Amino acid sequence: MASQPEAEVKNWSPASVWRGLSKPVFIPSVVIIGAALIFATWFSSVYGDEAFEALNTAIVDGVGWWYVLIVTGFVVFAIWVGLGKTGQIRLGRDDEKPEFSVISWFTMLFAAGMGIGLVFWGVAEPLNHLIGPPDTTGEVAQAADGAALLATEGELARNAIGATLFHWGLHAWAIYVVVGLGLAYMTFRRGRPLAMRWLLEPIFGRRLIESWVGHVIDVVAIVGTIFGIVTSLGQGVQQIVAGLVYMGWTFGLPEDSPMILNGLVVLITAIALFSVISGVYKGLKWLSNINMLMAALLALFVMLAGPTLMLLSQLVGNTGEYLITLPQMAFESSAGYAGAEGSWSADWTIYYWGWWMSWAPFVGMFIARISRGRSIREFVFGVLLAPTVIAIFWFTVFGSSGIWTQVTEGGLLDEDGAVPTEEALFGLLETLPLFTVTAAVAILVITIFFITSADSGSLVVDVLANGGRPDTPRLTRVFWTVLIAVAAIVLLNAGTDSAAALRVLQVSSISAAAPLSIVLVLAVVAMIKVLTYEAATSPRYVRMRRTATPAALVDTARETAASDDDAAVTRSLRSMLSKQRQVFSDVLGGTSATLRGLSGEAGRQGEKESVVGGEEIFALHDVPAHATQVDPETGTLGWDAEEAFHDPIETHHFDTPEYAESAAGWEHEQEQLFEDVVSDSSTTGDAESRVTSGRRSDQVIDEQVSDGHTVAQDEEPRD
Repeated sequence: MASQPEAEVKNWSPASVWRGLSKPVFIPSVVIIGAALIFATWFSSVYGDEAFEALNTAIVDGVGWWYVLIVTGFVVFAIWVGLGKTGQIRLGRDDEKPEFSVISWFTMLFAAGMGIGLVFWGVAEPLNHLIGPPDTTGEVAQAADGAALLATEGELARNAIGATLFHWGLHAWAIYVVVGLGLAYMTFRRGRPLAMRWLLEPIFGRRLIESWVGHVIDVVAIVGTIFGIVTSLGQGVQQIVAGLVYMGWTFGLPEDSPMILNGLVVLITAIALFSVISGVYKGLKWLSNINMLMAALLALFVMLAGPTLMLLSQLVGNTGEYLITLPQMAFESSAGYAGAEGSWSADWTIYYWGWWMSWAPFVGMFIARISRGRSIREFVFGVLLAPTVIAIFWFTVFGSSGIWTQVTEGGLLDEDGAVPTEEALFGLLETLPLFTVTAAVAILVITIFFITSADSGSLVVDVLANGGRPDTPRLTRVFWTVLIAVAAIVLLNAGTDSAAALRVLQVSSISAAAPLSIVLVLAVVAMIKVLTYEAATSPRYVRMRRTATPAALVDTARETAASDDDAAVTRSLRSMLSKQRQVFSDVLGGTSATLRGLSGEAGRQGEKESVVGGEEIFALHDVPAHATQVDPETGTLGWDAEEAFHDPIETHHFDTPEYAESAAGWEHEQEQLFEDVVSDSSTTGDAESRVTSGRRSDQVIDEQVSDGHTVAQDEEPRD
């Protein structure tokens, strides 16, 4: 193990850091990200804000249907994996216990689900759907002049929450299940490095995964993750600026000054860099936990200070509305705005699916690292349901409160009747008591989310750039943190106003997700192959009883004796047990003792106990019919293992900590020990056999001497 000074040198030495980098991944990733930022700057300066609208339309028209199709497919995949036989597979060794308790695990999933996005869109998205609903739910009929007749205000309010939850519920987290489950299985179960490329080993094999194919996969993951993180951080900074402007805390600068936006990015990035450089991870963890608590307290305050009874009622109603909306919107890729121009699906659903996919390597790696030791069924339904429940609560509190406030009092829309997206949260908080305090808490929550996301995001990207190595140097962590900040500043300034900047962020995440979507689809195919194989080859442990229960035996003996006399019942029971032994002896012979792994003598010694209700555990393996064979000499059944199953992952051993700690590494170690013991036993047995043979030869010679077969020796003196 390296000493403290040696570790510091490796953290900050450019030569040492450069040697450790996966250069075929690092260099193309940086080049592509840099080229994309240059293009965004040039494209905006030459063609203006409208150009990004046109670019967004072109991208959506090309990949929108694909995003809608595959994300719904991810939901089906997740449910299939969780409910099927594959759900019993453990993410680690078969006997491994979860690293975290259920409560701690759910809390950390809550941390992954409660980010900048929920705070940013908590009030704004339901309000946007209220005034601009999709035509699939917002239009109920058509007037004689061809104008659309909209649904009632109550129906629009319910549909607004349903559409919002559709974007933040099962579909979003099914994307994370694909990445998180794949990483957890391949790392904790099969011992592969914690990198995106290994998700596709069942398809391409190890040779290609360690070649240019694997490099391309990791480059796609890094680029997508960077722009997914930048989209979230950009939204967070926009909301912080809106809050400061709303409160008049601009420190004398003009409200539209870019210095506020850029200065905030630099300041918050500097705080994130401090945590990276100093290594104060424990303090950062406590800060994150405190932030979760502040967000929860803010939501609780809004619920108690607002229309509490209405919100409690809506909590149930919104859950039902989500379940109604789920099948309606699952395959909808071309919904327009009710009674207006534009593509609702492009502005919302397709944007969200692209954002979630670009964000997936980051969140997926996080939930994989905290889920070791859990079964796939626990993993799938924990990851799907826990954050969805949180989203239902969050959007009920903030979304339904915002809708209720707008419907009853108004004031949350701007002069043009549009939703001021960045200011919507502060507009709601202003209608409640302690506005200054709650606004400050909201700004602080967003700021801490920014810091923790930038720090964690740089770590995930750095792990990918270092080939899945978890102990990455701090110098490259600093590089990625700075690059994320630069990308955020460039993209935010590519738009002339906040709305245009938001569109730039949306375009970046949608376009970055396009190549990553192919990786995710291939990951699903790979996981189906490998999980189907493991489910087919995993034993089913069953408990088999060879006799009736003692109570049933006594009851039968009493019926046979036709008497309640104890002596008669005893004689009947003894007769039954005696005949039972003979039946087992005739039918099973020595099988029972053999199956227990006992010698015949041991089996006979345990016969008394086993015959009166003993139980045995058997490991049963399913064998496909086409792999069975009949022995032509004996007529007994056998099977061809190669014909029955094929492991899509080649059996390779890795000299890495991940492999040593995985289920595959542990099994390999135990098998090696077993082979060594068997080999030693065989060698010892051969030696003992030779010694015994020698003793028997000596014994034969001795017997021959005693029998007088040494005539030549006896006759020698006579000569």
